Amino acid sequence: MRSIDLSTVTWRKSSYSNQDGGQCIEVADGLPALVPVRDSKIPHGPALLIDAAAWASFVTAVKGGSLLGA
Repeated sequence: MRSIDLSTVTWRKSSYSNQDGGQCIEVADGLPALVPVRDSKIPHGPALLIDAAAWASFVTAVKGGSLLGA
């Protein structure tokens, strides 16, 4: 398995995050095939590497409301 260096990526917090440090995720852009996702409360912890197409489908489903109540 290949190692991915995430030390230089720019992380952005979910637009649904608040200043209280609640249950938030961060994602990093710029990797063509992958979307790194991590817990914003543990910035030096592990990151999940999600296939970019799968992430796009997930975001579309969330925006469309099809995951609500699932």
